[in-house]
Amino acid sequence: APADLMRPVPAGVAPSILAANFAQLGEQVGSVLAAGAPAIHVDVMDGHFVPALSMGPQVVEALAGQAHDAGAYVDVHLMVERPERHVAAFAKAGADGITIHVEATPHTNYALAAVRDAGCRAGLALCPGTPVQAVSELLGEFDLVLCMTVNPGWGGQRFLEGSLGKLERLHMLVGDGPALEVDGGIDARTAGACAAAGATIFVAGSSIFGHGDPAAAYRDLAGTVRS
Repeated sequence: APADLMRPVPAGVAPSILAANFAQLGEQVGSVLAAGAPAIHVDVMDGHFVPALSMGPQVVEALAGQAHDAGAYVDVHLMVERPERHVAAFAKAGADGITIHVEATPHTNYALAAVRDAGCRAGLALCPGTPVQAVSELLGEFDLVLCMTVNPGWGGQRFLEGSLGKLERLHMLVGDGPALEVDGGIDARTAGACAAAGATIFVAGSSIFGHGDPAAAYRDLAGTVRS
């Protein structure tokens, strides 16, 4: 899809289905979409780049129509080695945006170009130990930059407090063009501080789907990040 026809990267809270009950996945996704979620976040893990294994393109394919019918953006985060090998499959499955890790491939520029060539918005993710300067050679090549606020691949971690300073530095480096996404330990306590540091999109898993009423949890969290 040409850039002007692609869905823009939204601002707001993006519920992560990694924390959903997979026996009720469509129902739980439907509840947060009905509550106004602008994006659904899909965490893809390969057991190599990160220790955990999660889901593949079939899950994106199963949810993309439901998300798009609600006007929402399908936000795929590839925590996989050599992500350029998987871009086409996720684009075909219905991803609107595909985020790759700067640490996961020696060919970051190529991988970002492959995402855009596949008709998706390109995202670049940084692990907590990666300095913000890692994105400086790639300015203009991505639509979103993801600052991991926990180490990817381990669930239920505490938000890394040093992330706030890093977010501010990242925002200064990339400016207001790309979306600035945070992922890890995002809840009502941490989201507002991330927003103040420049974040525009907030991935939240257990703080939404770990709740008895995901739609209510979504609304509460979204209320904390609206300026």
